[in-house]
Amino acid sequence: MSNATLANVDRALLQQHLSERCEPAYRAGQVWEWAARGATGYEQMTNLPDALRRRLEQEVPFSTLELVEEARSSDGTVKALFRTHDGHPVEAVLMRYRDGRRSVCVSSQSGCPLTCTFCATGQMRFGRNLTSSEILDQALHLRRIEPVDHAVFMGMGEPMVNLDSVLEAARALPDVGITWRRTTISTVGWLPGLRRFVDEVEEPIRLAFSLHAPTDELRSELMPVNDRYPLDEVLAECMRYFALRRRKVFVEYVMLRGVNDRVEQARALADLLDPKVFKVNLIPYNPTGIYDGSTSKAIAAFKAALDRARLPSTVRLTRGRDIQAACGQLAARPGRS
Repeated sequence: MSNATLANVDRALLQQHLSERCEPAYRAGQVWEWAARGATGYEQMTNLPDALRRRLEQEVPFSTLELVEEARSSDGTVKALFRTHDGHPVEAVLMRYRDGRRSVCVSSQSGCPLTCTFCATGQMRFGRNLTSSEILDQALHLRRIEPVDHAVFMGMGEPMVNLDSVLEAARALPDVGITWRRTTISTVGWLPGLRRFVDEVEEPIRLAFSLHAPTDELRSELMPVNDRYPLDEVLAECMRYFALRRRKVFVEYVMLRGVNDRVEQARALADLLDPKVFKVNLIPYNPTGIYDGSTSKAIAAFKAALDRARLPSTVRLTRGRDIQAACGQLAARPGRS
């Protein structure tokens, strides 16, 4: 069992409940072990006394989130819309792949304060940071659908703004079946959190950087955070991460028609990124507002230019677009089942 103990219920409330009734301290760990294995409630926790299970059901809510809706895509993707106890919307996604991978995409905030122009989350009202319990509860809900083995912190919000809660949740994921090497935390380049991540995180958790433009000028148009933390500073931290951890950085690059998808921009991207350090994920744009997605021909030409420069790259497989569950589409809207 990890040091995270409980993250599916309100930990303070549970521990207060157990302490007031003179229950042994290990009971909290038993509850977490059951939850991490996919239990749907206290009634399944057969190594807890029956009377304790009944009291917990009455006095300590099993989840910190309320499920509002679950939508299912034609490709097998599942999107869950939750609300926190104080009414903030949160979305998480289960992605199923033909090779057997089962990946959860979780949110670190309700909404996002950084307002990237191509992202639906940035267009909704920012609520607040999520607690570690609220983050992990998203993964636990999807784990109850089926076992999962990968996690990405790429849902609503900027994880590096809420780093303490994000890391507490990430450190508990091995108990759920997701190793640290199969866990990825994404950032748009929020330097205070990124510096802490590079300095403090010794677990082999992956880093992804949402880049989306090869120049400061264009990136600032797409992502206002670039005015505050320009490319050279963020890339320097990514290079430091590689130097310290010897793990590649994944670069996310959404393909916007006529904006950032020209071959000369691919060449500029290749000039910017060291192929020993970075691997590029080209993301077909999932329409959310003012942009059009690049054509398949433009994406192929862009990738070919990266290939010629020997910069590793892949084109991401889009999942859940028909239920607004794909990359950049999360905005707490009802999906279609």
